Amino acid sequence: MRHLIVDGANVVGSRPDGWWRDRAGAAGRLAAQLAEARRSGALAELGDRVLLVLEGAARRAEVPEDLDVLLAPRDGDSAMVELAHDLGERDEDVCVVTADRELTRLLHAVGATTVKPRALLALL
Repeated sequence: MRHLIVDGANVVGSRPDGWWRDRAGAAGRLAAQLAEARRSGALAELGDRVLLVLEGAARRAEVPEDLDVLLAPRDGDSAMVELAHDLGERDEDVCVVTADRELTRLLHAVGATTVKPRALLALL
C-alpha cells in the first residue's frame, strides 16, 4: 500500500489566505478538500491511503469521518517521522507532503519520499 501523509500545518501555511486567524477552520477546509479529492480519485497518483496530520490549535478542526487523521500528541514532525519509519519497516511506501527542509531530511533518512505542497494543491 502507498501512504500519503499530509503535513497539515505546512500545507495550510503554504497559502496566504488568513489561516493564522483560524487555524482549526483552515485545517478543516484542507481536510474537506483532501476527503473529496480522495473520494474522486484525484490523489491516486500520490497514494492509496491519505492521512492528515494535525497539531496544536488545528487539532480542533472538524474533519470528514471518512478521512484518516492523526492528532499529533506533541509536534507533527515527530509524529510523521515515527509513522513513516514504522510503515517503512513494514515495506510500505510512504510519501509525505511538506516543504519543511529539516523534516524532509529526516523523512528521507527513514526511506520516505516527499512532495511539496504545491503538488498536492494542484490536485485539489
